[in-house]
Amino acid sequence: MSENESTTGPVATGPIRKAGPAPRTVVILFGGRSSEHGISCVTAAGVLRAIDRTLFNVILVGMTQHGATVLMSEDDLAEYKLEAGALPQVQDNGTRVLWPASTATQTITVIEQTGTLRSLGHVDAVLPMLHGPYGEDGTVQGMFDLVDMPYVGSGVLGSALCMDKHMVKTVLAEAGIQVAPWRTVTREQIQADPYLAEQLDEGLSYPLFVKPARAGSSVGVSRVVSAAEIPAALELAFAEDRTVLIESGVTGREVEIAVLEGREGTAPRTSSVIGEIVFSGRDFYDFEAKYLGASGVDLALPADVTDAEFRAIREAAIRSYEVTQCAGHARIDFFLTDHGPVLNEINTLPGFTPISMYPRLWEASGMSYSELITELIELAIAKRPAY
Repeated sequence: MSENESTTGPVATGPIRKAGPAPRTVVILFGGRSSEHGISCVTAAGVLRAIDRTLFNVILVGMTQHGATVLMSEDDLAEYKLEAGALPQVQDNGTRVLWPASTATQTITVIEQTGTLRSLGHVDAVLPMLHGPYGEDGTVQGMFDLVDMPYVGSGVLGSALCMDKHMVKTVLAEAGIQVAPWRTVTREQIQADPYLAEQLDEGLSYPLFVKPARAGSSVGVSRVVSAAEIPAALELAFAEDRTVLIESGVTGREVEIAVLEGREGTAPRTSSVIGEIVFSGRDFYDFEAKYLGASGVDLALPADVTDAEFRAIREAAIRSYEVTQCAGHARIDFFLTDHGPVLNEINTLPGFTPISMYPRLWEASGMSYSELITELIELAIAKRPAY
């Protein structure tokens, strides 16, 4: 794509930095209770290496797989890397980080291993790098809203809605945005009627994709080409969530666009390029391809799309971002078909390692990884209280 910038309205701009006497303090929160714990840890390590230390002091808070929040050091993150079968984990070191007790302060404290209480000082914003349930589903966001702690990303409603694939598709379809046909089933429904599984493909088109309703990074997702494969796919998905979607496969190119909240009430911004996932021997963009470098998938950046296709994708992305009340950042994924873009997913806490699509889209649009982190934090600090 070569000439879209002049025809598509507002696109990437660098961060507007506020002059100040001293760096702001930011908490990077990572780990978490979901199956995407390890990816969150690697993301946090990438952000730590890239954040502008002349603008921000950093406090590292890890969340264990049991939900404990522990104080961590930069040395803890130094060895975090993506390796098949060896994703990092936040270890419980005996400390406990305590968030502000009320809206009267933005000071956080830590209980040391000895039981001593120590202030960590005033925090200007939290940068959640959590993925999956209990991280990007509104849970953590609600906790911060209770004490008016600024944080990067969407609020409770936008986070919860976009995390639930059934609910967000229902809302988007009502708003006139194309989504793939689907059915939803719960584990309890299958247990009450075992023959229901034989009917789940009615009205849908193979190949089907069986997905947990509330999970990310393609965890628990299966591509099935026959009814005989559905029961096993359901069990894999039910391991992640009690509610599962069965979606028709959509014939089209898989493309992605990055959206960023506008400044001071202005319209959301999008990256000036589109990314495309190109398959060469792999059925779909699964966890191994996204994070572990599995073969069979390439990323085309920028994607070769026409100006009209770019405009259609951009307009659908902004409309979806606004309808679902997103804030901060979102990566929105589409199938580009002969009948226009079909929305696949809205990711309110998109993959954010240095090689992830979201920061790469902005880098190709003129905003570096470090500048993008700065802009997100400054957007969070500038945001007015929700009520």
